Amino acid sequence: MNVEVTPLPGIGTRQDFMTRSGRRVGVVTYRDGRFDLIISQRDDPDACSASIPLTPEESATLANLLGAPQLVAQLRDEQRDVVGIATKQLPIVHGSPFDGRTLGDTALRSRTGASVVAVVRAGDVHPSPRPDFVFTGGDLLVVVGTSDGLKAAADLLAHG
Repeated sequence: MNVEVTPLPGIGTRQDFMTRSGRRVGVVTYRDGRFDLIISQRDDPDACSASIPLTPEESATLANLLGAPQLVAQLRDEQRDVVGIATKQLPIVHGSPFDGRTLGDTALRSRTGASVVAVVRAGDVHPSPRPDFVFTGGDLLVVVGTSDGLKAAADLLAHG
């Protein structure tokens, strides 16, 4: 997929791409950290037909919604022949017991038997996080384990 990056002097950058249906979709990243999700005209990328302002938290949530399912699907494909193992996405909700705390603080593996294999944050995948990895509200954890272990992990992350 060809992503065009266009500097916007004094503003930031625009990154966009052409969808198969012929629509131009992109993001304007402002120098002050704001984002706009944009839809532009096919033949004129400067002619914006829709613009949705997003806070950094909203853009991170959207990135997680778009990125995490692909990672989980890949892990499921790789584990297809391994009986008894499943993969699940578990969120770190803003203000939850582990928002701002480390993976080691959860003692997740020893308490549930499940393992965090990646953390998706603002569209960036952090594979194999170390015990000192600090969670932030909005993170999406990719966890592998038995179905019982995954249920226990979800409960632990939600309630402490």
